[in-house]
Amino acid sequence: MSLLNVGVSALTANQAALQTIGHNIANVNTPGYSRQTVALQTVAGQNRGNGYIGNGVSVATVMRNYSELLNKQSNAANAASAADAARSQSLTQMQDVYAGGDAGLGAAITNMMNAFADLETSPTDSTARNVVLTRMSELASRFRASSTALEEQDYVTKQQIGNDVIVVNSLATQVATLNTQISRALAAGHSPNDLLDQRDQVVREINQYVKTTQVAADDGSINLFVGGSQALVLGASAAQLSVSESTNYPGSGKLSLYFSQPNGEKVELTAGMVAGGEIAGLLKFNNEDLVEGRNLMGRLALSIGTELNKQNQLGLTLSGVPGTELFALPTSMPGYSNIPGYDLGTPSASVAFTDTHALVASDYKIVFGASHPADTKIVRLSDGKTRALTDPALGYAAGPTAGSSTFTVDGLTFSLDADANSGAQGQSILFKPFSSAASDIKALVYTPEDLAVSNPVSAAISQDNQGTLQLLQLKSTGTGVPPIGTPVAITFTVDPGTGAITYDYPGNLSGPQPYQSGKPINIDGWQITLNGTPKTGDTVQVSNALEPALGDAWKRNSGNATAFLDLRDAKIFDNGTTLTDGFSSAMAVVGTRTQSAQYAAELSANVAASLENERTAVSGVNQDEEAARLLQFQQAYQASAKVIQIAQSLFDSVLNAVNH
Repeated sequence: MSLLNVGVSALTANQAALQTIGHNIANVNTPGYSRQTVALQTVAGQNRGNGYIGNGVSVATVMRNYSELLNKQSNAANAASAADAARSQSLTQMQDVYAGGDAGLGAAITNMMNAFADLETSPTDSTARNVVLTRMSELASRFRASSTALEEQDYVTKQQIGNDVIVVNSLATQVATLNTQISRALAAGHSPNDLLDQRDQVVREINQYVKTTQVAADDGSINLFVGGSQALVLGASAAQLSVSESTNYPGSGKLSLYFSQPNGEKVELTAGMVAGGEIAGLLKFNNEDLVEGRNLMGRLALSIGTELNKQNQLGLTLSGVPGTELFALPTSMPGYSNIPGYDLGTPSASVAFTDTHALVASDYKIVFGASHPADTKIVRLSDGKTRALTDPALGYAAGPTAGSSTFTVDGLTFSLDADANSGAQGQSILFKPFSSAASDIKALVYTPEDLAVSNPVSAAISQDNQGTLQLLQLKSTGTGVPPIGTPVAITFTVDPGTGAITYDYPGNLSGPQPYQSGKPINIDGWQITLNGTPKTGDTVQVSNALEPALGDAWKRNSGNATAFLDLRDAKIFDNGTTLTDGFSSAMAVVGTRTQSAQYAAELSANVAASLENERTAVSGVNQDEEAARLLQFQQAYQASAKVIQIAQSLFDSVLNAVNH
């Protein structure tokens, strides 16, 4: 009987091994499945007096080929890769808004500025005027379309984050359920391999959306933490995540991930705290990349629109009146805060645009210190530059009402009333001055006659001059032009000893000024540029273009159209970029950010793939290896059956001998 028992034990053990191998082969394509191996052990031998005779083999357990270290490393790498991939994909979509080509915003800017060339040669041509107005309308329309595209991306991003949160909450509940099942199974004494694989796969899926930290419990369950220390899964209990606007800045559009504690309180988790997963990547895109995209677009609209508005107001329309603004632009924006008493209906804090040449495409934050304003700082969020509110360069000053104040940073004037100035230490106010500027722009002039392309000043070089003076340019630079009936005569003098040339004019309180050929002469809101060398007594007379003696010559004077054309190469941005290069500069910023994100996504994807390969090298099913093991245990099973057959034959022989 001992030989029969040995054969039966071997047959049973080999059958279990074959079944396990078949299970491996069947699940070769099952996500998260870990290869299983039967662990065999020798049945203790029996002492027969002349030694221990073996009693066969038994199955100790079925082992799961699994490395906890590699699993955790792979999960962390996948979370980082998912975050980088989500951000890179979103940035690539945003880059389309800043695309070049004829359909791009840059082409609309160039076409509008070039349209003034025809007006320069034919200032009274209604067709040329209509072309300019059409180009202006197209520019405003493209600004609004670009802004709408960014708003749509903002909406899609928020929807995607919300959907991801729903998925994470569902997966967390699955982990909690599996924890219960696994704990019960382990209490029976053996490892439920397939349940463990299911749980690891669910955890792996969670890390695609949000990075988790995994801690094993004594009963076989695992606890999952997000944001460093918030328990998403604790044994058989699962918490809930949600996404909504940051409580720090209501109305600002900034998003945060919230963890709901068992007592009902919510803990705000920033993108940095989430650390990884698609949600972290989308939060970073929404709160940083998309903010910069909007700021660049808004500053572009403000700077270009403001320059064109100013220039049109310096010229004369065909009706002989000063021009009006060409574009409707925002003049101020509110601040966002959670300071008690802060009223968003009538903003306690606001920011106004005072110098478009100094604007930096950034959001700003005022952070209150222990003592206000001594310890209060203003932070430029694009680069983190921090300045004390009491810095003399900011011009901090008490406002017209009690408790109010104003100060200026980067061409922006910030105004705080008593509510805004009441912030406690650590509280802050967020300003988003450019976020909606491009969406609000629209053309205001629709009648060709209202386009101010005529110069409000006129110049005449005396025919009695002995020198070689020539007029290069004459334009208005402000509201001051010579009154009708009182032209300004610029008289030149040459020092006979030194040859130095100076000029003077009536009302000049500074005395004679040095003259340099080609250098602009600025007088009371207008500018004249002369070329050549004058003689003593030579004069140039500048008068109001509407002088009756000049008739309607001002209508054919396209000096302001020339000034519009000059704006193409004027440096109107804080980094010295010209008007026509402004969009290219913004496009380069977005392109660089997108390219950096793509590199990061490629690198993290390679790291994740490498670690996943290492994990699957341990846990994955190799069909060739399983096929070889299948033949091995098949032969062992057949041999075991042969042992049983021989044992049966011997037993039958013994029975026959006893019967005879």
